Amino acid sequence: MRKLIIFTLMATFGFVLTSPAFAGNDASIKGKQREGIQREMTNFIVKSQLDGHFLHYDPVSGELKKLKLDKLHDGIVKKGNFFVSCADFTDVKGKKYDLDFMVIEKNGKHHVVQTLVHAVEGKKRPYQVEK
Repeated sequence: MRKLIIFTLMATFGFVLTSPAFAGNDASIKGKQREGIQREMTNFIVKSQLDGHFLHYDPVSGELKKLKLDKLHDGIVKKGNFFVSCADFTDVKGKKYDLDFMVIEKNGKHHVVQTLVHAVEGKKRPYQVEK
């Protein structure tokens, strides 16, 4: 089962890297740096799964969400000393979530340090990073 999950995530990762255009993308983030950020997001999602779901606490609803990955976004932007990229998920009730992943780079390695709900059912949730 774990191999199937990893294969699915890697296939998604490969598709994302070949997709042409996404909003919120810094074209100066490229090559190994871009690949490293996307790879770390994929690894973080795989490692954070329990019973096949990515778990994310939503402080607005006060619920621990059980999410399935739909796709990683190709867009990556730099905000201060960290990067932000998104991924689309669906919860067990079919509700769509767009999560932002905050990724830092240290000693040539990338690390996800936090995830935030960017949008629910396409309705954007503003947070301080966007201002």
